[in-house]
Amino acid sequence: MKIKVQKSLAPNLTSQILVPIFAVLASLFFCAIFFALTGKDPIEVYSTMFSGALGSEYGISETFVKMIPLALCGLGVAVAFRMHLWNIGAEGQFYMGACAATWVTLSFPTLPFFLMIPAMIIMGALAGGLWGLLAGWFKVKWQVDEIISTLMMNYIGILWVDFLVYGAWRDPEGKNFPLTAAFPAAAMLPTFGSLRVHYGIFFVFILALIFWVVFKKSKWGYETLVIGSNPIAAKYAGINIRSNVLLAMFISGALCGIAGMVEVSGVVGKLQPGISPGYGYTAIIVAWLARLHPLAIVGVAFLFAVIHVGGFMLQTMGMPSATATMLQGAMLFFVVGSDILTKYEIKFISSKEGEKNE
Repeated sequence: MKIKVQKSLAPNLTSQILVPIFAVLASLFFCAIFFALTGKDPIEVYSTMFSGALGSEYGISETFVKMIPLALCGLGVAVAFRMHLWNIGAEGQFYMGACAATWVTLSFPTLPFFLMIPAMIIMGALAGGLWGLLAGWFKVKWQVDEIISTLMMNYIGILWVDFLVYGAWRDPEGKNFPLTAAFPAAAMLPTFGSLRVHYGIFFVFILALIFWVVFKKSKWGYETLVIGSNPIAAKYAGINIRSNVLLAMFISGALCGIAGMVEVSGVVGKLQPGISPGYGYTAIIVAWLARLHPLAIVGVAFLFAVIHVGGFMLQTMGMPSATATMLQGAMLFFVVGSDILTKYEIKFISSKEGEKNE
């Protein structure tokens, strides 16, 4: 009996589902060893983390609040990643969307709710989309690596917001704090009762469903897959790669811009420095762990929100909140590393079969 490892021509659907699940469990086990070596009880650490995020109405509410921008940004980067366009600029696009939405409220503070919210959504999506489109234009015009351009544009977007809230947009009645005036009630997304969970959660489920259908059923979804898999074949098939790159980068940025709009309108209620704790960067991990599947992105975003919220509870045990970041990194490492198990298969060959093949 011989054992042969060979590349799988058609990856098994069951393995594509089970392997990531076991990889996540392996990452939790790996971190448990680390906790034990540092003198912490792993069971107590995980129970504190998950009970803090899911054990109370407040914890669940905060988990959903964190999930919303993570899922929206995850959907955004997934659109670009599907074409092998490495949009690392979700953070900057998030900030630009938040900035544009704030401009609407500051410029037209008396607009009614039914005009204010749509205007904020449109401007947030447009600002984030154009920020992504600019990097896409650099790509098709001068072949500028989108990893570099989108990463550098993050700093521009973040510092542009700082420039405004420390300067022209600073609230004169804000006691010299760097933030804008509070949004009027018409510019705030409704919440569920006394909880902080807002109607932005509907954006997540609706957009995830839309892009699942688009990726699976539409011509454009098929074209993005072909371009990402084999751009040479796509070119010979008559697919316009240039226009698809620009469109994908615009849509990618627009979704991240909507995430920024939702955050300032649903949670913060004003524009201020540091409105994102790194949603745009974490969304990259979320999209990869979900294998760019729109519906799976929602689930992975929820898992990361649990870890994020639970990470703050660990401080009561004398552990840094950065423990949550370590968990996220371990999950990415194990899931990406386990990807080889879905692309290769182990085949057992009997001695007689081996002699016959020879």
